[in-house]
Amino acid sequence: MKFINGGWVRVVVLGYLLSVNQWVMALEGDSEQPITIDSNSATYDSKQGTSVYEGNVVAIQGSMRMDADKLVVFIVNGAIDKLVSTGNPVNFKQLPAVGKDEIKGRSLTAEYYPAKKLLVLIKQAVVWQGQNLSSSELILYDSGNSVIKAGETASDSKRVHATFQPKAKSAQ
Repeated sequence: MKFINGGWVRVVVLGYLLSVNQWVMALEGDSEQPITIDSNSATYDSKQGTSVYEGNVVAIQGSMRMDADKLVVFIVNGAIDKLVSTGNPVNFKQLPAVGKDEIKGRSLTAEYYPAKKLLVLIKQAVVWQGQNLSSSELILYDSGNSVIKAGETASDSKRVHATFQPKAKSAQ
C-alpha cells in the first residue's frame, strides 16, 4: 500500500500502535493515546515489516511531539520493534508532568525502542528542560525510569557538556 499526496497525508496508526507501552514517558495517560503521524508521503511494506513516512513528518502521542524529515517504523511479529527518525535535526518535546517545564531535545537521528521505553539520540544530540541542558554525540533517555545518560566512558569523541542554572532566590 502506498500513499502519496502533494499535501499532507494523515495517517492515524491505531491497532498495534495502541498496544505500545510508551513512546516517551510523560503524562500518565500519554501511552494510552493514539499515535498520529502526518507526512507528505507514506509507504507500507508488509514483506519487510516497515512503514516509511517522509516529508515534514510530525508524530504525536499525548503530550509528546516529534518532528523529522523521515520516520521508519519497524514491525516484528505484529508489534513495533523500533521507530527511527532522521532529520536536520529531529526535534522532540514532551510534558513530564502538569506544572513542569517541557523536556525538549534534538539530534540528527532518534531511535525509539518501545518495549524498553528507551529513546536514543545520535549525533549532535541535545536534551534540555528549562535552561538546564546536556549535549553529546549520544544521549539515552530511559523514560520508564526517568534517566538521561549521555556520552560513553570509553570514548573521548562522545564527551558530555552539561549546564545547570542556579535556583532562583526567593523574595523575602
